[in-house]
Amino acid sequence: MSMLSVDGIDAYYDESHILRELSMEVEEGEICALLGRNGAGKTTTLRCIAGATPPQVRRGSIRFRGEDITGQPAEDVAPQGISLVPEERRVFPNLTVEENLHLPEVARNVSNRFGRSVATTESGMSLDDVYDDFPRLDERRNQTAGTLSGGEQQMLAIGRALRQPTQMLLLDEPYEGLAPQIIETVERAIERIRDSGRTILLVEQNAVAATEIADSAYVIDAGEVVFDGTADELAADEETRQRYLGV
Repeated sequence: MSMLSVDGIDAYYDESHILRELSMEVEEGEICALLGRNGAGKTTTLRCIAGATPPQVRRGSIRFRGEDITGQPAEDVAPQGISLVPEERRVFPNLTVEENLHLPEVARNVSNRFGRSVATTESGMSLDDVYDDFPRLDERRNQTAGTLSGGEQQMLAIGRALRQPTQMLLLDEPYEGLAPQIIETVERAIERIRDSGRTILLVEQNAVAATEIADSAYVIDAGEVVFDGTADELAADEETRQRYLGV
């Protein structure tokens, strides 16, 4: 059984039909790259999985570890072990790095207080482990997040997501706006997260960088899957890369 199974979903923003019978499987412990041009439906796919609204799934199903999570709101999906790092990163600029990293702990306490907790078999990453994975955050733990570079804010967003009981990490354009040397730093961190036993679904326009670290890959165009296979197979498929990715 795949960790994540998306089966024939149709997703809409109001009456705009974005995803069309989209199906994909993500295996436990892998990095799966979801690729495509702007507007192909990549972010919409992540939002459907994470329970963010909009969009609205009208047909098909999404199953996580065999459990149907189709249409569940984000506040119910996240405690089951799915964490989304959005494209905008959304760190709190006036809080310090360490205060940002404490926010998932605060949110869990509030959820428990109001009876919204969902049991998981995973615990969130400790602060020390986050700082081990991202030494730059350790150096800046008392610095406000708004003064960090783009790469540092991306590290903070990923670290904050891992402070939740994360089994699957959804990353939306983690390399956007980053210098090449910072991309390499984030890549190594993503690989360490995978090697720690977590599963990653990675949305990227930088197809070359994504396929270098991915195990499997999907390419979507106009909301439909046009390629699925291993990352190595995609790297060797020049026709698909040129037609749908422009590389």
